[in-house]
Amino acid sequence: MTVKILSLSNGHGEDAIAVRILQELQQQPHPLELAALPLVGLGQAYGQLDNVPIIGPVKSLPSGGFIYMDQDQLWRDLQAGLFPLILQQYQTLRQWVKQGGFILAVGDIVPLFLAWLSGANYAFVGTAKSEYYLRDEQGQLPLTQMWRWYRYFDSIYFPWECWLMKNSRCRGVFPRDTLTTQTLQKYSIPAIDFGNPMMDDLEPITTRFDQLTIEPEEKQRSLVITLLPGSRPPEVYRNWDLILQGVQNIIQGLTDPNQGLMLLPGNHVRSYQRLVFLAAISPGLELSSFCEPLTALGWQESSDLTQADLNFYWGHGDLIFSLEKATLILTNQGFNACLRLADVALAMAGTATEQFVGLGKPAIALPGTGPQFTPTFADNQHRLLGPSLIVGQNPTEIPEILQSLLRNPDRLQLIAENGKRRLGQPGASRRIAEYLSTNFTV
Repeated sequence: MTVKILSLSNGHGEDAIAVRILQELQQQPHPLELAALPLVGLGQAYGQLDNVPIIGPVKSLPSGGFIYMDQDQLWRDLQAGLFPLILQQYQTLRQWVKQGGFILAVGDIVPLFLAWLSGANYAFVGTAKSEYYLRDEQGQLPLTQMWRWYRYFDSIYFPWECWLMKNSRCRGVFPRDTLTTQTLQKYSIPAIDFGNPMMDDLEPITTRFDQLTIEPEEKQRSLVITLLPGSRPPEVYRNWDLILQGVQNIIQGLTDPNQGLMLLPGNHVRSYQRLVFLAAISPGLELSSFCEPLTALGWQESSDLTQADLNFYWGHGDLIFSLEKATLILTNQGFNACLRLADVALAMAGTATEQFVGLGKPAIALPGTGPQFTPTFADNQHRLLGPSLIVGQNPTEIPEILQSLLRNPDRLQLIAENGKRRLGQPGASRRIAEYLSTNFTV
């Protein structure tokens, strides 16, 4: 008998994670009928899937799903029809459940609550919450500002969320990390540590910081810095301007050969001949929108990729710019390559920053004006990612932060271990899909 599964997700990042799991479900031997209901935005990510229809109303809201950070954004969403949309989606969900099937809720309490309210059996992929916001392996973090309320609770998940996860109709809970899984298991919640799906589909690598020996020719290579401005306009363009200020400061701060050195394990010293910046632009954005700020700062468009000294995935339409001893590549097709090749990132993004850190690499964050990447978001992301994310207050601090990183091999080793521990090993989507195909039975 064919099993029906409906994916509920509430955000672009959540949609992407749901898509990875559904792709793996389509590879399972048991016959499955899959459908999706994105609760926030248009759910474009589901367009990658064959035979997975979007069954209900979708709408792009002003906040883009970040209403929990800004009351003004919540008010704009309400004015844009948030409540009628939720009501219509719930009615669609109830109609779907009458035909028999299971719910896969991906995100936070909103899809989790709707899954419970539907009356169907369900599973929950918790992408939004982690115990690392409150504590790490060494103990509790300072509970200030928005986190002060958690002093009254023993978990990042509130009691009502735990109740939804302990419900007899909840067939499985998949937290985003081991620390959160261990905490939920204390409350008899069916939490399983399968890893974080956001680390899937990224080619596993050994970071350059993990190398114990350096070939002579490697000592003369480029220092590669990936730029992650986010994905949502118009914020992404404001983020880009701020990141470029950091880039200019790096170029000015590292042009002195005496400052362009990095100590490695075993007291090796590496000298960089060039700076290479890889700008990972969202596929839905035109590269031309990012060119004008570059040319205004004196960058010249070039066609010579060889000067970057990189084996870079070259996509149609990617653009190269040069300035002094620096090269900048704009790409909206080579995201994985940007993560794979970089030594460090300048980041103003959510999921992309976490993926970069999960590869064992350090990221430097610059808080912006939002609605997503605000100072509050950056501080919370630092709690989540720990020492792998360094939050700068303004672009002028970036060269000093970068120098401090490059000259401290012990710190880089700690960052590599920390990122891989907090984000987990790839393969979570497959493991979750195998579990669902076995346990979601009529």
